Amino acid sequence: MHEEIIFAGFGGQGVLFAGQLLAYTALEEGRHVTWIPSYGPEMRGGTANCTVVVSDEPIGSPVCMHPSIAVVFNNPSLEKYEPLVKPGGLLIINQSLMVTPPSRTDLEIVLIPATEAATEMGQVRVTNMILFGALLARQQLVRAETVLTVLQDKLGARKAHLQAINNAALERGAALAQAQPVE
Repeated sequence: MHEEIIFAGFGGQGVLFAGQLLAYTALEEGRHVTWIPSYGPEMRGGTANCTVVVSDEPIGSPVCMHPSIAVVFNNPSLEKYEPLVKPGGLLIINQSLMVTPPSRTDLEIVLIPATEAATEMGQVRVTNMILFGALLARQQLVRAETVLTVLQDKLGARKAHLQAINNAALERGAALAQAQPVE
């Protein structure tokens, strides 16, 4: 396996955390991994994205010009990264913030009303975990059990009270993705 994934959205949406969680989980499972964050100077609301490469073999370059998977949290990220995804790749979109529908027909496109679902759960900040759960449901990059273990470790004792809502968000995202037909 060799997958190049980009997570992209606004600062404050948990974009970098989602990518970091994937990277740490893949490391825990013994895979080769790179994680490169990129963000604007703003504290919140600026652009934020990260690329994660997960491979069973050593990674020659962490640079990702044409990802096989893009998880986009907002419409500007959709417009920027949809054209870059490799043909036959996977595009997961936060449908709640989508203004312009995707135009490509050579991708597997999964529309997840992530912000809406997170709001219904009472915690809009788990939008990232809903999208992460959708990603895992469509592309088994890592095992869900390992994600839960790594998430618990990343949250630590200070944020342990957030474990249950994050676990529920991962499950909700997976269920939303599984409810859509694979095209």
